Amino acid sequence: MSAGRSINTLSQSWGTPPKYVKAVKDFFGGTIDLDPCSNEYSIVHARVEYSLPYSDGLNETWNYPTIYVNPPYGIDKERGTTIKNWLAKCAEAHEKFGSEVLALVPIAANTTHWKKYIFTQATAICFLYDTRLRFLENGRDVGKGAPMACAMIYWGNRFPLFFDIFIEYGAVVDISNLIGVNIGKERQMPNLFITRQPVRRKSVNAQLNAQLLQ
Repeated sequence: MSAGRSINTLSQSWGTPPKYVKAVKDFFGGTIDLDPCSNEYSIVHARVEYSLPYSDGLNETWNYPTIYVNPPYGIDKERGTTIKNWLAKCAEAHEKFGSEVLALVPIAANTTHWKKYIFTQATAICFLYDTRLRFLENGRDVGKGAPMACAMIYWGNRFPLFFDIFIEYGAVVDISNLIGVNIGKERQMPNLFITRQPVRRKSVNAQLNAQLLQ
């Protein structure tokens, strides 16, 4: 699945559904400054758009106040890039330029790029209620839906507004307490243990039977 470029044998440009474009614009106050993954069918209509073959969003500046990213979900063999490169760019734009960034991406919480660029650098996640999000195919709503669950990721400083707008579309989680945490490493935990007595099924069943006979 791609957004803004063709990956391998895929010829479609996969665009953001209108309801999410509206939500992103509402969050940004009506205008999106940069769409680095645009295409000729895009309905995002950002002030600045990067699209292949004219400009590669990964090599252009992201020094803009508000950025919306619907990145390629596949592998670009020609350029040697994957979605992790786009997530790294999202995190960098917020850290380096103070940009507010929203990105629509597949949920892959067990991957290195989620741990490195989302869980420890993003502010919040909206896990979308749509089980099979219907991307626009070449600008048309004719798709069968994505084969994976998706989320809207937020790098920025306005969690209350993000919550207010995106709670309509999914479960919103504040992960700002993880920023800078070195997750995935073993930690020295306090010497606290909770012990449980083993459940003895026969004794439990006997108690239940006794109650039923009363």
